[in-house]
Amino acid sequence: MSTLLIADDHPLFRTALHQAAAESVPGCRVREAADLAGVLAALAQEPDVDLVLLDLNMPGSQGLSGLATLRGQFPGVAVLVVSAHDEPRVVRRVLDHGAAGFIPKSASPAEIGAAIRTVLDCGSWLPPALAQAVAALPSDPHDADLAGRLARLTEQQYRVLSLLGEGLLNKQIADRLAIQERTVKAHVTAIFEKLGVRNRTQAGVLLRSLQLEQSSL
Repeated sequence: MSTLLIADDHPLFRTALHQAAAESVPGCRVREAADLAGVLAALAQEPDVDLVLLDLNMPGSQGLSGLATLRGQFPGVAVLVVSAHDEPRVVRRVLDHGAAGFIPKSASPAEIGAAIRTVLDCGSWLPPALAQAVAALPSDPHDADLAGRLARLTEQQYRVLSLLGEGLLNKQIADRLAIQERTVKAHVTAIFEKLGVRNRTQAGVLLRSLQLEQSSL
């Protein structure tokens, strides 16, 4: 039995996705979350989730940050991005950061169902109307390189990196994660080495590169 997690802050759209999933994969278990914190908590509690349907823009997640977080902390879970921002360059970046596919929010229930079934069968999905335009775009070397560097982090290191991005000090991170401050310092050293940065400022610049252009939001 497949387990899906729908991550979107709009209740009506979550309901529509839930219905499309239930109709396309009879017997599947469907969970829902309205923000990135809820997504991470659900995945930590239910490691058997097979697929996350992820909105790019919801509380705790702007641009590609939510996708990067999921790929960094739960690399074994497939992610289908579901977004109204369906410009080919955005879709190209989504794929370069490890998504298994992209569904525009204008997609029909039949298209959503086809995408879910394809990814659950270990395939990838793009809507036919976008596939050619996306395929014509080369991967951005920066995105591919950044995705590879982020993938080197452990789950805990990615949590520390995310909190660094929020501007928290080591002691604050230690309190948030309920670990020792010296452990945080060790993680920060390892993060800088794996990402090829020298300080918090450079780490922040790296995280900001996950944002999308304002015209795409």
